[in-house]
Amino acid sequence: MLNLDTHMLVALFTGDVNEEEFGYAVNQPLAISDIVLWELAMLVRRNRLKIDLEGPEFRMWLRNLTVFPITWKIARKSTQLDFSSDPADEIIAATSVVENIPLLTRDRRIRKSRLVPLAL
Repeated sequence: MLNLDTHMLVALFTGDVNEEEFGYAVNQPLAISDIVLWELAMLVRRNRLKIDLEGPEFRMWLRNLTVFPITWKIARKSTQLDFSSDPADEIIAATSVVENIPLLTRDRRIRKSRLVPLAL
């Protein structure tokens, strides 16, 4: 299983990934933290993302994802990471730590972490 941050979810959906990212993600079950859903909605509302979140293609894509809820353990772990970022990124990273699944991200701050299991 592979955990995706918001930007990687969008990149995979739109096809804006490099060969290595695609190759890594294509053969694995995909997951997200539930806060990614909120981030998507906010990006669309702020016109920073042009995806029809109610469209059949995107809804079908979402149905194939495992969505991890923010548990007390994830919330606590998000305050104990070795990097500082926006709260959503910290929750996404903490989800990977708690669930012990690699995170696919391009975020430089997260990629420098020694605690977060990374995909690439």
